[in-house]
Amino acid sequence: MSVEAELRDARVRYGPLEALHGVDLAFPQGRVTVLIGRNGAGRTTALRALAGAVPLSAGHCLWQERDVTGLPAYRRARLGLAYVPAEHAVFGSLTVAENLGPDAHSSPEVAETFPELPALFDRRAETLSGGQRQLVALCRALLRQPRLLVLDEPDRGLAPAVVARLHRRLLAMAAEGRTVVLAAQSLPATLSAAGVVHVLNRGRVAFSGEPGELPLSE
Repeated sequence: MSVEAELRDARVRYGPLEALHGVDLAFPQGRVTVLIGRNGAGRTTALRALAGAVPLSAGHCLWQERDVTGLPAYRRARLGLAYVPAEHAVFGSLTVAENLGPDAHSSPEVAETFPELPALFDRRAETLSGGQRQLVALCRALLRQPRLLVLDEPDRGLAPAVVARLHRRLLAMAAEGRTVVLAAQSLPATLSAAGVVHVLNRGRVAFSGEPGELPLSE
């Protein structure tokens, strides 16, 4: 399988603390990759480094065989990367419809993947529950049809049925040739068809492989 993006010997520091200790992570093209690990393992930092939301203190970030280490987040977005952080991913003062953009009303993405949203179109995002805000953030990212979709704990606050529907859509996106990278505390059963799993522990890679090779303790 070809590689869409990579972190090579990547290190990230927050002040005196190093959150990533020279990790090597590969994200294959047209697959779903899941980063799993406990809180503080480095999952969010790895995603932020991939998205350009935090600078590397050492190492490299490659995307489509191009070194994008010094490329800021907004320029990566223009090249087709969509990043949904775990929190603060919507504009609270805007309505749901305004957050999603003018094509949301007629989009099959909304009708098929997020049918809960049309009833909320006229509400300001700041009035929504955490799970509803998550739906808005995820839908906005998917509507962009990104080449590389990066999601930090996208299941947070969502009902199991909604999570299963979301995971089916992510796997379908991968089958269409797009690349999905997401973080979770453990591998969801509904993502057992993911292409690659990376396990992070205290800022280091503890395991990389296919879901079927994942140690039972994970």
